Amino acid sequence: MRFAFKTSPQNTTWSDMLAVWQAADDIDVYESGWTFDHFYPIFTDSAGPCLEGWTTLTALAQATTRLRLGTLVTGIHYRHPAVLANMAAALDIISGGRLELGIGAGWNEEESGAYGIELGSLKERFDRFEEACQVLVGLLSDETTDFDGRYYQLKAARNEPKGPQRPHPPICIGGSGEKRTLKITARYAQHWNFVGGTPEEFARKRDVLAGHCADIGRDPKEIRLSAHLRLEPDRDYRKVVDDAAALGAHGLDLAIIYLPVPYDPGVLEPLAETIRDSGLLTSATR
Repeated sequence: MRFAFKTSPQNTTWSDMLAVWQAADDIDVYESGWTFDHFYPIFTDSAGPCLEGWTTLTALAQATTRLRLGTLVTGIHYRHPAVLANMAAALDIISGGRLELGIGAGWNEEESGAYGIELGSLKERFDRFEEACQVLVGLLSDETTDFDGRYYQLKAARNEPKGPQRPHPPICIGGSGEKRTLKITARYAQHWNFVGGTPEEFARKRDVLAGHCADIGRDPKEIRLSAHLRLEPDRDYRKVVDDAAALGAHGLDLAIIYLPVPYDPGVLEPLAETIRDSGLLTSATR
């Protein structure tokens, strides 16, 4: 198993986030760092402060040299996928090939409604998401892309220069919906993120994903499996590692640990030492 951390850019300051990422860049236990992509804080007071995810991620890419980095996840309706493909290619170049492209169908009604960004029905969200995946793969991989869908139309569209990761940065899809999310994951993603739940729920979703892979003749081992874990303010490092071990028994590849606010780089080394002592850590190969 590998380990990562997540600093949602809400209810925090840039200086606090930056300090955590720069410290983590020097601790090889952490293979990647993650933000989210929302305009309002989630699961807390939505009137609080929230830094924009992609701008923040670009700055963090410049402030680090080793960590892979991504958003968990970008709601696809916030930006036209052709715009997002250009952003992703630029950030892959800026980071020296360290980008993980985290995407999802979108769900936040409050911020979408406040900004007048159409979210749509559940079916519309996933129909649009599947089209967007095709657009992203085309623009990040091919010289030109033609696409004629309900939501997106492209004619000999170009996206240059492309990033160093070929054919494109790894696509991480977050979510656990068995009928659409996991089916789209099987077709387009290299990484699936389980948002959270019990080991038994994780195992069931893993098996559903494997079934969708079988339907299209894809080896499910081609898709990396990650999950969110949470370090609570009491800093019970052992509990986080035990939770990771429980998921690891069902095939978890990457444990992504939410850090508590206020962000403090002082949590990183004790957490890393607990991970090292657990025997769960594997080499940093991909």
